[in-house]
Amino acid sequence: MDLSNWDNVKMIVDGCVRGDKDSQHLLYKATYGKMLGTCMRYAENSDEAKDFLHDGYIKVFEKIKYFKHTGSFEGWIRRIIVNNTIDSIRKKNRMRYNTGEDYALLNITDETTKDTDKLNKITLSAARLIELIQDLTPAYRTVFNLYVIEDYSHKEIAKMLNISIGTSKSNLAKAKMKLKKLYTDKYGEIDE
Repeated sequence: MDLSNWDNVKMIVDGCVRGDKDSQHLLYKATYGKMLGTCMRYAENSDEAKDFLHDGYIKVFEKIKYFKHTGSFEGWIRRIIVNNTIDSIRKKNRMRYNTGEDYALLNITDETTKDTDKLNKITLSAARLIELIQDLTPAYRTVFNLYVIEDYSHKEIAKMLNISIGTSKSNLAKAKMKLKKLYTDKYGEIDE
């Protein structure tokens, strides 16, 4: 089903608001792949990603009556699923943020930035990228996803995760360094 067509979106939303199982199934089927990919970036494995996704869809169906029919419907769904995933991770108390703000602000050199910029230029398949991201700690993985993939600012991330802006920046920098190391360990040196 094409969710860029507003008539389709209206039909699905109206059906879901009424609790129509066929409409819920259509929504689920139309967005499952993209939303699972989103959850895979935050999860340690595919089972955990599926748990995040399942819980996220429950939240989507609870909140669908509040969809305003403005902006991207898939973007609205993704935001709910991402926020729900972050809440799930936080509830499990698995995040251990590095609060070494001095490290983040003083020891990120131009050379490190240059190296992580090289990492940004590497083209990987989605599966390989997800595999590398899943090897990050939950804290690094969450900050990396929110900043790089979801395009949140450090200020927004700090507020969402109840950490300082410096901690967000530190975790992002360390996530990039860790990704570079994971990449070179698995695939060899990064070419200039």
